[in-house]
Amino acid sequence: EVQLVESGGGLVQPGGSLRLSCATSGFTFSGYTMSWVRQGPGKGLEWVSGINSGGSTNYADSVKGRFTISRDNAKNTLYLQMSSLKPEDTAVYYCNALYCSGDKCNNYWGQGTQVTVSS
Repeated sequence: EVQLVESGGGLVQPGGSLRLSCATSGFTFSGYTMSWVRQGPGKGLEWVSGINSGGSTNYADSVKGRFTISRDNAKNTLYLQMSSLKPEDTAVYYCNALYCSGDKCNNYWGQGTQVTVSS
């Protein structure tokens, strides 16, 4: 059974930091491109950051320089270090795993973790 379980969310003041984790099981984590996607209140899904199987990373302009994505293939876990948090970072953060071979893709999601940035 595939599982992606996010943790580390919570309430933080503007300017603060949080570290999100996504513990996974049931698939070959090291071969997947992993991403963080968020959904703010009343908004659609927004891609935040991704890291491929080779360790290359990408970030949305809105978080570049403030967030750092990383992965530990030995622990099958994805991380998102968030710093200098702003109220507009308030959202449910989801972990996503994607692997495509030819025209077939496996696409898995976690249940999300709430991040609230407020004073």
